[in-house]
Amino acid sequence: MDLLQLRYFQTVARYEHMSRAAQELRVAQPSLSRTIARLEAELGSPLFDRQGRRIRLNPYGSMFLRHVDRALSALDDGRRALRDARDIGLGRVSVACETLLTIIPLLGSFRDAHPRADVRLFQSNAEEMERQLRAGEVDFCVASQPLTGANLEAIELTREEVLLAVPPGHWLDGRESVTITEIADEHFVTTRPGHWQRALLDRLFASEGLTPLLSCEGDEPGAIQDMISADLGIGLIPAMSRQAGTDTRIPVAWVRLAAPDCHRVLTLVRNRETYLSDAAVKFREFTTSRPFMSHRRPDRRRRAPDPS
Repeated sequence: MDLLQLRYFQTVARYEHMSRAAQELRVAQPSLSRTIARLEAELGSPLFDRQGRRIRLNPYGSMFLRHVDRALSALDDGRRALRDARDIGLGRVSVACETLLTIIPLLGSFRDAHPRADVRLFQSNAEEMERQLRAGEVDFCVASQPLTGANLEAIELTREEVLLAVPPGHWLDGRESVTITEIADEHFVTTRPGHWQRALLDRLFASEGLTPLLSCEGDEPGAIQDMISADLGIGLIPAMSRQAGTDTRIPVAWVRLAAPDCHRVLTLVRNRETYLSDAAVKFREFTTSRPFMSHRRPDRRRRAPDPS
């Protein structure tokens, strides 16, 4: 077997779909199918169960994939180590987060402190972040919900209250707090399953034996406050948004939820087995050296000259 076969197998295993894998790899589907067939012949075991045009990774394939992921990750780490030793910069740090708005101030401050670092950013849900960490595609994940898996370690960055945001003039506008049962008939703007807002919303309602009513669910958490302001529903927003002053740009009213554990915990997660570039080491030190909310860049807007 060769490295190309292993790369192809890893991609097919991820998608469990020949056409999508071929599209990502930019190869013809028949060529990809033949490569996988040759690999199975060399191994002496089928790696996929096939039903018509559908394929599913079988137990042999799952077992082999774990070893392939580790082997390819080690090779990628070696390539990165050589590149970092050769380059005059600090190397690259790759970070994934569910909500980009959460870490934009942090990344901006980090680039100010380490301008030679090459920063790459991904937006991913929890399931995708776990895969990216296992595959060595990212160095860190800033996660709003627990990530599970062998060799993953997490450092808590901050713990913040999650508030209920409602449109101006809503019957809850002016209320200090509200219970889940009081808002059982309200329609919510939220994210699809897999994001922390949806997980928290479902958990809070399930604790009361209820199911939330949804008016909108999507993949862009940063748009929730805009939709609430447009009177499309109510929703859960972390207190960070209120403290950052976004309510002056996107007007909403804030209400506390009288419910236990109505908070978000942000953690910095990495795979202990993967190589860290100098940039990644600096990022970890920078991120954990001071309170997360203190990573705010100064206002750099030009000021009018003092007329005096």
